[in-house]
Amino acid sequence: MKITGPHKPQQRQEAILDLVREHKKISVERLSVLTAASRETIRRDLTVLANHGLLKKYHGGAMSSDEPVEHDFRQRRMQHAEEKQRIARLAASLFKAGDSLLIDTGTTTLALAHELARKQHLTIITNSLAIAQLIGRGDRSNKVFLIGGEYLADASESVGGLAITQIQQFNTTDVVLTVGAIDENGVMDFSLAEADIAKAMIAQARRLTVLADASKFGATALFRVCGLENIHRLVVNHRPNETLSHALQRANVEVHIAD
Repeated sequence: MKITGPHKPQQRQEAILDLVREHKKISVERLSVLTAASRETIRRDLTVLANHGLLKKYHGGAMSSDEPVEHDFRQRRMQHAEEKQRIARLAASLFKAGDSLLIDTGTTTLALAHELARKQHLTIITNSLAIAQLIGRGDRSNKVFLIGGEYLADASESVGGLAITQIQQFNTTDVVLTVGAIDENGVMDFSLAEADIAKAMIAQARRLTVLADASKFGATALFRVCGLENIHRLVVNHRPNETLSHALQRANVEVHIAD
């Protein structure tokens, strides 16, 4: 479906709704191409439609109102903050001097960065400006590489093809990811751009450690990151439900539970 030529705001918004229903989830850039409207216009239209409850708006796009949506980064930092801190403390204890870690952008990995900044002789590669700054202000023996690319201000992160190309230059002992959802089928994310970053990081590391608070168990998100068989360690704040626990056991995943 493609709509071209000028049209009134109401017609354009109706067209946007049709496209969102058709694609379930679609980016601002794609909507701009399909409707021949500027990205700024599309963002304004999405705000109007979201305010009327006709769709869900997320950073960089929109999805149908019956699809799950992730809150903005500032809101997520406040959610389950204590649980994330406990997960971060336990996760940090799993790494030692000499380890090299690819770390993605997330509220739980940001909590991890606070803990890792106290450790020594680590190499950190991240697409998160906030994580790079935290580690950089920590022990001087740590080395930090900040991945560049398309900058998304909400979470202070770099994404896109340029970021993935840079990630591919590294060969690390570990990758640490925070996730949008995890169930017996694997790990998922709400953002296609972030899922692509996560996949690129997994490909460049020998071990995968996933951080997830209990709210992620059995949740669903649109974009698949990897199967449980790709995970070496899962650090959580609560024992997963029976179905997920059995699936993790079958996949030989080490489960670390933060008290």
